[in-house]
Amino acid sequence: MRATPQPYRPDPAILELGDAFYDRVEAADFPQTILRFRNQRHAGTVGLGELTDDEWLQHFGRFAALPDNLPEPLALRYHGHQFRVYNPDIGDGRGFLFAQLRDARDRLLDLGTKGSGQTPYSRFGDGRLTLKGGVREVLATEMLEALGVETSKSFSLIDTGEALERGDEPSPTRSAVLVRLQHSHIRIGTFQRLAMLDQPEEMRRLTDWCLKQYYLDRHREEKSDEAIQASEAGAGLLRSARNDGEPAARLLGHVVNAAARLAASYIAAGFVHGVLNSDNIAITAESFDYGPWRFTPFWDGHFTAAYFDHNGLYSFGRQPEAIHWDVAQLARALTAIADPETLQPLLDGFPAAFQTALRDTVFARLGIAPRNEEADEALLLAIQTALARRTVEIDRFFFDWRGGALRRSEPTYDDEAFADLRAAIGDYTSTGSLDHAYWSDAAPCSMHIEEVETIWSRIDEADDWSAFEAKIAGIRRMGDALAGRA
Repeated sequence: MRATPQPYRPDPAILELGDAFYDRVEAADFPQTILRFRNQRHAGTVGLGELTDDEWLQHFGRFAALPDNLPEPLALRYHGHQFRVYNPDIGDGRGFLFAQLRDARDRLLDLGTKGSGQTPYSRFGDGRLTLKGGVREVLATEMLEALGVETSKSFSLIDTGEALERGDEPSPTRSAVLVRLQHSHIRIGTFQRLAMLDQPEEMRRLTDWCLKQYYLDRHREEKSDEAIQASEAGAGLLRSARNDGEPAARLLGHVVNAAARLAASYIAAGFVHGVLNSDNIAITAESFDYGPWRFTPFWDGHFTAAYFDHNGLYSFGRQPEAIHWDVAQLARALTAIADPETLQPLLDGFPAAFQTALRDTVFARLGIAPRNEEADEALLLAIQTALARRTVEIDRFFFDWRGGALRRSEPTYDDEAFADLRAAIGDYTSTGSLDHAYWSDAAPCSMHIEEVETIWSRIDEADDWSAFEAKIAGIRRMGDALAGRA
């Protein structure tokens, strides 16, 4: 991404909602603050690119308030289903909302934390983040952004000098605090909490506020239109959401479309989030909060990311179902202020919106333009059928077939599994340039667990950050190539 630096535009709009939605908290006092990652390209988009490193550490390690912004951090209140079990005892337990600001598109963005200390919702947790967890989140967000997934941005990672005990990894382990830049930390679970507590007035206030802040500005409307124009079902769904005078229905219609695109983008990227609980789905459906994530090497519907996901609830192939289920929980919560018969048709539109978004995201990664519904469905089926044979890795396939034609002579593509794909893809038009040097590399940029562990081992054993920094540079280079940038 190449963005013109923007002025700093603070806007602590969350305060409009009032004290029923958050608790004022304090950040932990860390023994040290060592800057490990500073997202300079995104800092410039919100007017913070000119901060010195010392100022950066004061704001994102010591959490001195930014000018004219939130005077103190806010731990947001929410509930949620965790692996389909409702939990009313959660909320921001190791993070908080630190600041809000506007970007050049006039979007309201949050600076939120992970590992910033205990809050009223920490329960028995220490409110901390392991440095390994922070490193993994930076790598996940950089890779997803390059692949075109709407994701939070890892804004800052600071080594905090504490030794943490963890039962699921070697301990003691190093600690960190992460700051993410995100388009909303309001979650489906935020609405579930209000429904559970029978607070319809607060539900109406939150619904109106989310429509105002996230879905009614011109840029978001244009983007939503563009994402679903090719589908009559999807276009009808958006028109229905807009024309219905009921705010809850308008909000649900937008979330259905955004969530369908999120699910599709995970599939096209070969990504497994790992913990798609309803408290981890933002009301904007921007992907965030990366714990046990992984990229699946092969098109394997059963591939899971979390070692504790014993039944594969959030496996690669079940992610669309999981996200649809979470959106259904939003619809259920909204029945506190809306007629269920108004909401149900919008929720039922998810599969059609997902199918359209899957075509868009897969074709975007391939660098080809859609043709017509029948041909596009045939090609999508051929791609999935061929990849399901697991003779070639997902990243390798999209790399080799970029532009709609096989650019290399590989024996793995000679078997009968690719016959239908070869026949179906021949009439498609390339939409992207192959001039970038990346397309001449011997292999694609990938992010499988073995490489993540190798990067971490060098940091853990020798405090060597060179592989981490090189990987981020490589990911951004791939992102430039995918976007057609020089």
